[in-house]
Amino acid sequence: MNQPWWREACQPLDITAMDQARARQQQLTKPAGSLGQLEGLAVQLAGLQGRERPVLEQVAITIFAGDHGVVEEGISAYPQAVTGQMLRNFVGGGAAISVLARQLQASLEVVDLGTIDPHLELPGVRHLRLGAGTANFARQPAMTDLQLQAALQAGRDSVQRAAAQGAQLFIGGEMGIGNTTAAAALASTLLGCPASELSGPGTGLDTQGVQHKAQVVTQALAFHGLRADQPLQALTCVGGFEIAALAGAYLACAQQGVAVLVDGFICSVAALVAVRLNPECRAWLLFAHQGAEPGHKALLNALEAEPLLALGLRLGEGSGAALAVPLLRLACALHGQMATFAEAAVADRPA
Repeated sequence: MNQPWWREACQPLDITAMDQARARQQQLTKPAGSLGQLEGLAVQLAGLQGRERPVLEQVAITIFAGDHGVVEEGISAYPQAVTGQMLRNFVGGGAAISVLARQLQASLEVVDLGTIDPHLELPGVRHLRLGAGTANFARQPAMTDLQLQAALQAGRDSVQRAAAQGAQLFIGGEMGIGNTTAAAALASTLLGCPASELSGPGTGLDTQGVQHKAQVVTQALAFHGLRADQPLQALTCVGGFEIAALAGAYLACAQQGVAVLVDGFICSVAALVAVRLNPECRAWLLFAHQGAEPGHKALLNALEAEPLLALGLRLGEGSGAALAVPLLRLACALHGQMATFAEAAVADRPA
């Protein structure tokens, strides 16, 4: 029997390009290491792109959206209708990620995997309709095996479209009322941490609301009897369509050879799922920021990730990742355009 596509080999990093990039960094007119994390980013991107001087001109952003049945348990400050309304805002250009995509001259794709409105039809949105949102995972599995496979494939398909357009960097974003609850349930399972340590305010819950959210997650995990070594089962039982699509996208990026910039808490959960499904994909993941959700730091630690920014963000949509793109572009520009000691006729440090 053939293995599932997400377990297929990922592209290897170009070690020669990385060595060349490191050597170039040592020749640039600056003290060695003085640009800190930016130097390592340039070297890492060289390995991902297979070129001594990487560039980030083509950035692709995809927003995956889906509703969550667990909202029935009163775990969100916003009604589910907001998911569909925000899809309209994304393609209308009024959302934060829409503004950021324009500023970055990045492509922006919006994929509706399944909202509660079965008749939603918006120009500029890919409506896949895997279901009217997931089922309430407090009472039954969030999705069927077929829905899970379709969601993973939706992420893969988006990456293949982006790669065909020459994308050098992929950013996945998410939209779905209730998705921080699904993310907390997945994180609690995969990290083996209590839900109370990983559940946060999401869209704005007060202290009592956060406690209720953690209780719902705790009871749901006991109901499903999930284990940390069962990422696919966890995704099926307590995940979301958009979280599964993000995981599929990250895996596909590693297989296609496209660098990934991971956004906040929910995207980092999807990244952890992807790494648990295929550890080779970790090399292709860069992490944009540490957000305000309390569980995000634990996820980043588990992924051995060094985030670029810490701005107290918890918006989602891929917005934190978009904000970090200029840093990556500047890292590439400094690496590729600074003069060497020889070119600038500047005395190098003694050997």
